[in-house]
Amino acid sequence: MKVLLVFAHPEPRSLNGALRDAAVKELGTQGHEVRVSDLYAMRWKSEVDRADFPSLTPDSRLKVAAASGEAFSANALTQDVKAEQEKLLWADVLILQFPLWWYAMPAILKGWVDRVYAYGFAYGVGEHNDKRWGDRFGEGTLAGKRAMLIVTTGGWEEHYSARGINGPIDDLLFPINHGILFYPGYDVLPPFVAYRVDRLDQAGFESVADRLRERMRTLATTPPIPYRRQNGGDYLIPSMQLRSGLGDPNATGFGHHLARNAEVLDKARPIIDEVLGPGACEVSPTRP
Repeated sequence: MKVLLVFAHPEPRSLNGALRDAAVKELGTQGHEVRVSDLYAMRWKSEVDRADFPSLTPDSRLKVAAASGEAFSANALTQDVKAEQEKLLWADVLILQFPLWWYAMPAILKGWVDRVYAYGFAYGVGEHNDKRWGDRFGEGTLAGKRAMLIVTTGGWEEHYSARGINGPIDDLLFPINHGILFYPGYDVLPPFVAYRVDRLDQAGFESVADRLRERMRTLATTPPIPYRRQNGGDYLIPSMQLRSGLGDPNATGFGHHLARNAEVLDKARPIIDEVLGPGACEVSPTRP
């Protein structure tokens, strides 16, 4: 596979740098082709401004979405942005690696998303009508590809648990996994998270690195997070409300946007029955 790793840490000798090197080496050992966009080394411009749209006349008001769409359609985006878009189209897998700073990604990585995810490329794709609302959330330019996060944090794993003071790590990463990766079509793999990294000794690092190497070995086989596809029938259009009767009645917040095992199996049943024969997917009458 072809893998793009977008790296967002200012210090190449950091723990993040060592984990990046371990991941890239393991991917190479597995025969994958890897490219790395090291945003700090590239001196990536993070802010969106008029300089991103050279064809915009000086007296024109900057409306970012409109300017982005016009520049993308005219192939007039800046060269740094076009180079990153070409990498995304090239790659079968996208990995975003970053330290969790103030409960979010570093500004430079957010700026990479802001600029590279142009209108017409990552959003504003597809027609809008009473049956579908654009090609997004499971569809879009990057559909058929995989993506995942490599995240480090100084906090304890318990701090990011369901009852932890920081909130569940899956909730904190939901805007990235669902809103940045799933939105333009990626199948999103569960994130790799390393906790208490400021306290790691050499043995602790080797343990984390071994876990990361294993994730790199299973990039093609790890089941993605079962997010609901926007145009798959689970949501009312155009209100985008989940249909009544779907989901775990005890789920709250972001949990509503995950399909339960039984729902996934029910949707797959016609295909499984056609391939393997009727009744092939009847594993249990009380499946979870």
